[in-house]
Amino acid sequence: MTDNTRSFGASDRPEFLPAGEEPPQGPAAGPWGALGPEGVQEGAQEDSPAGPPPLTGAYGMGPGWVPPPLYPVAPQREPRGPNIALYAALAVVIALVAGGVASWGTFLLTRPSSGIDPGYALSTPSKQPTARPPESVAGVAAKVLPSVVSLEVKGNSEAGTGSGFVIKGGYIVTNNHVVAVAGQVGEIRIRYNDRTSSGARIVGRDPNSDIAVVKPDGPVRAPELPLGNSDGVVVGDPVIAVGSPLGLTGTVTTGIVSSLNRPVEAGGSTGSDYALINAIQTDAAINPGNSGGPLVNAAGEVIGVNSAIATVGGSLLGQQSGSIGLGFAIPVNQARRIAQELITTGAARTSRIGITIDQSYQGQGVRIATQTEGGAAPVTPGGPAAKAGLRPGDVILEVDGQPVSDSRELIVTIRSKAPGDQVRIKFRHDGEVRTATVTVGAAPAPSARPS
Repeated sequence: MTDNTRSFGASDRPEFLPAGEEPPQGPAAGPWGALGPEGVQEGAQEDSPAGPPPLTGAYGMGPGWVPPPLYPVAPQREPRGPNIALYAALAVVIALVAGGVASWGTFLLTRPSSGIDPGYALSTPSKQPTARPPESVAGVAAKVLPSVVSLEVKGNSEAGTGSGFVIKGGYIVTNNHVVAVAGQVGEIRIRYNDRTSSGARIVGRDPNSDIAVVKPDGPVRAPELPLGNSDGVVVGDPVIAVGSPLGLTGTVTTGIVSSLNRPVEAGGSTGSDYALINAIQTDAAINPGNSGGPLVNAAGEVIGVNSAIATVGGSLLGQQSGSIGLGFAIPVNQARRIAQELITTGAARTSRIGITIDQSYQGQGVRIATQTEGGAAPVTPGGPAAKAGLRPGDVILEVDGQPVSDSRELIVTIRSKAPGDQVRIKFRHDGEVRTATVTVGAAPAPSARPS
């Protein structure tokens, strides 16, 4: 065989062509000669070695070094494996959908065709005690409700309903404006909390305080309601109003004492039904029909007699208007005195100090009139004010340390006192401020008499 191998020297190193020159045409010459189309060296015998001798020190500079091709060859990208996370997410979604479809199919196959479930049953209620602590609202209501009554009153041309409560001796306290329509020939029907009823008659009524007392015709089985002390009430005390608003007997509402000593007009607006009261204000809901019912404290004691409400339009109880959280009650200390006088004498005295008020005065305090008005002297000779040294034209500034800003405040403050009580009055006389102690007197008894 012919030896076609040759040594590879420096003259056989590849040459790098300048940019733009073409490489020599023809078969590529390698270290083993020109290669034919089948990769066989031209001129080589078939029994020539199958390939070049093994290389040592690849890419080195010694013998057997094979230069890289003149032109760069793009690297082959290795095949990427499957995206395991994507396949896992798809598997979860498919499982969820398949589970939902299977559950829905099971429900459709197993549900009763009529839409009912004969085996369905709710749990039975647990046994709860019905007793409540005595100081809770429910406890106080349970104590007070048996003593509260509803009054149905009919007159010649009028009728109405109201509330009341039982006191010692089986008497019932209510408002004068509740029973006034009965007059001398009317009819009063008492309905108790146990749904029994009886007729009743007026024992006495006092338009100036809006308090009345009635006596049932038959025996009274309802317990008496204890009377508290309204002088010990303070703003913020919890209170409960009980009555028959709009004829709904046995209604209980709760609230607090919102204010004290509010001068409020109650009863009718004119004539003998007109009353000024020094009221306890509450936000407990009071509505028409609550009139005459008790306002009680947390101990179940009466501290006031519900008598009036204010509305957005300014109207008071007696007109068909609803509660806006401004209710007013007559203090029980005043109601106690009036009720006792009505039961013992049939009439009640109205407290006075014997002055006539100048209604045209616009300054601070309340000024005593300077001239006779309607036949009445500015200061009644020998009356309580005259004995204490007050004179016509004097300006009353305070009563028992409480400022008075208008005639209504002065009137309700004096009326809330009992005849014989003493009050300290600060007044201004000829520019000089003085203080006097006045013993409250009483006006002649009104014309209202028991029926």
